[in-house]
Amino acid sequence: QVQLVESGGGLVQAGGSLRLSCTASRIIFSINTMAWYRQAPGKQRELVARITRDDITNYADSVKGRFTISRDSAKKTGYLQMNSLKPEDTAVYHCYADLTTVSGQRPYWGQGTQVTVSA
Repeated sequence: QVQLVESGGGLVQAGGSLRLSCTASRIIFSINTMAWYRQAPGKQRELVARITRDDITNYADSVKGRFTISRDSAKKTGYLQMNSLKPEDTAVYHCYADLTTVSGQRPYWGQGTQVTVSA
């Protein structure tokens, strides 16, 4: 069973940067769509950024110009570079990936990583 393992979350001051990583735990054939979602306390989960198999990206308006999504298929890893962080970026960030493996194509979710931005 493939798992998505996230890392890179933590506590940072406003204006700082963090890079989140999301790595597939087993051999995969391809990363199709990969995305990052976040959920703040008392709020619904929202899409932050997404990258397609053709490297087409899209971002939530609230993070445009500050966050960058990318992926390295050889490393089975996706990234979310977060710059100029704001307190309102505080949330649990979840990685999502549509992967093709020996078992076929299906979506996977990471366990979530906490990002806290202090004022």
